[in-house]
Amino acid sequence: MNDIIVVIGAGSIGQAIARRVSAGKHILLADLRQQNAEAAATVLINAGFTVSTAIANVAERASVEALARQAQSLGNVTGLVHSAGVSPSQASPETILKVDLYGTALVLDTFGQIIAPGGSGIVIASQSGHRLGPLTTEQSEALATTPVEALLTLPMLQPEQITDPLLAYQYSKRGNALRVMAEAVKWGKRGARVNTISPGIIFTPLANDELSGPRGAGYRQMLKKSPAGRGGTPDEVGALAALLMGPEGTFITGSDFLMDGGVTASYWYGDLKPRS
Repeated sequence: MNDIIVVIGAGSIGQAIARRVSAGKHILLADLRQQNAEAAATVLINAGFTVSTAIANVAERASVEALARQAQSLGNVTGLVHSAGVSPSQASPETILKVDLYGTALVLDTFGQIIAPGGSGIVIASQSGHRLGPLTTEQSEALATTPVEALLTLPMLQPEQITDPLLAYQYSKRGNALRVMAEAVKWGKRGARVNTISPGIIFTPLANDELSGPRGAGYRQMLKKSPAGRGGTPDEVGALAALLMGPEGTFITGSDFLMDGGVTASYWYGDLKPRS
């Protein structure tokens, strides 16, 4: 049977990872918009990859489960790349929590039930999760282990608690890393692994929305004052994902990898530290 790599999110990062991990395998490329999936598939097909496409809305259980069935119909699901999401400049707090937090939990739960032995997964989180203040042990455990359909009922996630899209995004991305840690235990029982990558500003259309949005000046200053002094590229994320999903990463699971050019380090201990 074919080895299937499911890529959710047809953007630059999803494509970059797919190129690094899918040689000789069949890519099932899913996106909320059919035209996005087809455009990305054309690029990959022209580069020699075998690709099928699907429409998927990660915020809807029926859609995610249909994607899982389609993937299984093609072969053994040996890889999952979940890079779909919305940013603080693109959506309301409610939508961000629904797509980025609930949607990720739903994808992990659904594909964790069908991932093949020896398989691996990557979830794209964000540096933003590392700039959320400390959570209590109980809050962290709730984000990590609350059943998917009850996740958005948690008191800390209610509208009166989260009115800012950036805060919703930070909770979602911290939740992604915690969720992956908990899911790694379940995936391990199937002989599979899953990790999180938390990129900083990577030059993609989504990042460009942020850089030209209401927080753009702050983000540009963030890059200027970071140790690396620049943003990252999708191919750099792809290189890390290839390590984590490949044979050299078989001892790595349940981990979160921050790759932000030192922005978070500077936020806590350097030139970007908030003035009290």
